[in-house]
Amino acid sequence: MKIAIITGASSGLGREFALQIDALKEVDEIWLVARRRDRLEEVGALLKTTARVICADLSVREGVIAVQQALEARAPHIKYLVNAAGFGKIGSYRDIPLDEIDRMIDLNCKGAVDVTQICLPYCSRGSKILEICSTAAFQPFQYLNVYAASKSFLYRYSRALNTELMAEGIDVTAVCPYWIKDTEFISVAEEGQRDAGTPSYIHGFPFAQTSQEVVCRALGDAKIGLSVSTPGLVCTVHRFAAKILSANIMMALWEHIRKMGSGSRD
Repeated sequence: MKIAIITGASSGLGREFALQIDALKEVDEIWLVARRRDRLEEVGALLKTTARVICADLSVREGVIAVQQALEARAPHIKYLVNAAGFGKIGSYRDIPLDEIDRMIDLNCKGAVDVTQICLPYCSRGSKILEICSTAAFQPFQYLNVYAASKSFLYRYSRALNTELMAEGIDVTAVCPYWIKDTEFISVAEEGQRDAGTPSYIHGFPFAQTSQEVVCRALGDAKIGLSVSTPGLVCTVHRFAAKILSANIMMALWEHIRKMGSGSRD
């Protein structure tokens, strides 16, 4: 049995990956993994491919074990693994509670690595692994410091793992999008600021993309075996600028950019 496993599948990029992989008609089942069962079932109902719902919190070991047990019970061939589970928080180091910081690291780093590790025995030549990183992986970001650091970790893990797996014909693609305007990411990231009534640290999100655009480009890049997918002009320019300019210069540029705009999400 050939399957796709998508974490964070209840909304946002994970949901869109499920819809677009379903349209490819390349797998027998799509396994949807996230915490919210009702949302997973809603996504599953939209698919023509058979959907299997696994309700699991991947920021804790029990959630990873739930996925591992499902794999051991069915022993499928994994055609696609999409690690889209993750979240970020915008704010000063003073604003973000310690438990939120810990969960960000546990989900964005440990959760993604653990799921990848337990899935690898079920991958073989032609399998595609997409680790959803971020353009934030390319440099340090003040007021997104933990999130950016967690995505930098995942980016470097993905690049190294891709090289390790080349001989086996398994491709790992680090997907590094810019802001995405039609997911819950921005609203969740700004929650703490709204609740505390603190000023916004980022005043606008210009040139934000849609999840449909990002996923379409990411799947195309994975199909041709690219190790990095920058699905859009802004993130592509950012990637190469970060290679040329120092981190201090990039952070100084970000300091100006984050203060620009009127708060529009369009």
